[in-house]
Amino acid sequence: MFLMEVRDRAFPLLLRKTGDATPLLHAMRIGQSHRDVAILLLGAFSRWINHLDDSEVQLPKTRVILKALRTNLKLAIDYGLYKSQSDLIASFLQTLVMSEGDKWVKSQISTVSLALRSGTVGKPISTAEAAVRKFATKELSKADAIAALEDYVANATIDLLLLSAWSMALESIDGQPIPFYYFARDDRVFRAFADRTEMHRSAIHRNLSRRLKWQLRLLGQVLEGRNTTYRVGALFSNKVAADHSVGKSRTVGQ
Repeated sequence: MFLMEVRDRAFPLLLRKTGDATPLLHAMRIGQSHRDVAILLLGAFSRWINHLDDSEVQLPKTRVILKALRTNLKLAIDYGLYKSQSDLIASFLQTLVMSEGDKWVKSQISTVSLALRSGTVGKPISTAEAAVRKFATKELSKADAIAALEDYVANATIDLLLLSAWSMALESIDGQPIPFYYFARDDRVFRAFADRTEMHRSAIHRNLSRRLKWQLRLLGQVLEGRNTTYRVGALFSNKVAADHSVGKSRTVGQ
């Protein structure tokens, strides 16, 4: 297939603007008849990112391509919101996050960890969610009615909370970090979090602060048995309210 040949031999051509549109934006403008083309282009973007070696990421040529790729995705998100073409927006956002690599995730983990250390006052859930929304596009705040996008934002918010809480735990126990590339990909972060908290249960009980133990337990209890979609505010609000009713006040925090 022609697009796949271009992907393998001349990937930057898939990002190049002709007139006022990139190939992805052009396919979206045509509409439903070219939805498969948009999906193929998105798949090509994801594949290119996933096949980057660590040594290539900082090369000037690679940085130029990544910048063009992010521009493509942000334009696609904005156009999809403007035209109410919501079915692919979550996938665009996921690929956009992937294109940032570890740098953005590390930065947000640091910010959310500070919020978690402050408990309810730090508003870690709101902090994590705001980070995801701010990252993607200035238009994202207008997308509240798009279920698929809201599901993705909720999943990414939870992943930031899980990664942040576990990174804090590793300051006091000897365990394996959760790979950053798990971020916002199905339920990989939660499964890794659940495995690690179970494996190190004794060390967690002995070495962590009461607040952090409570936060880890709350995250595990609220998300256990869920599918890949988590409605952050509702789930945590319900759990926190229930625990307050029996006198527990150290919560993850809204």
